[in-house]
Amino acid sequence: MIVTLSGLPGSGKTSVAKELASRYGFVIISAGEQFRKLAKERGVSLQEFGRIAESDPSIDLMIDNRQKELAKGHKMALVEGRLAGRTIDADLKIWLKAPLEVRAERISKREGIPVSQALEETRIREASEAMRYKAFYNIDQNDWTCYDLIIDTGLWDAKGVVEIISTAIEGLGKK
Repeated sequence: MIVTLSGLPGSGKTSVAKELASRYGFVIISAGEQFRKLAKERGVSLQEFGRIAESDPSIDLMIDNRQKELAKGHKMALVEGRLAGRTIDADLKIWLKAPLEVRAERISKREGIPVSQALEETRIREASEAMRYKAFYNIDQNDWTCYDLIIDTGLWDAKGVVEIISTAIEGLGKK
């Protein structure tokens, strides 16, 4: 089974992915982890690497292709990333959403930075990504029609979101 888990920064993708992996034995394939690794290898911040990626489509394309390759190699793959639901042929495609303020608070805690900084960096990052996805793929990040399930993670904690997704996964097995 292949499941994609997509959403904006701070929507809970990583927390939910870890819970689902623990419950079902999914191998997590994370676009964000790959992007962060590449930024670190180049010695630049995520924000700076985002600016580099705006003029170099090969970065996003490389990450997308790598995710596709890795997903094919596992019986139980959970592909986590902003474009995963649009680029991966999956059994279940999920979009996690939450208000910007909620996401900024989560990012603030995770990164150990002030909420105001998390808000500003998140706005910049999202604008950069929206521009890249539109230019490189003609994707509108606000169009969620390709997803099977959309969950507002501002309403439930990670365990609650996992319960909702588990119901969907188990329902697929009954078809």
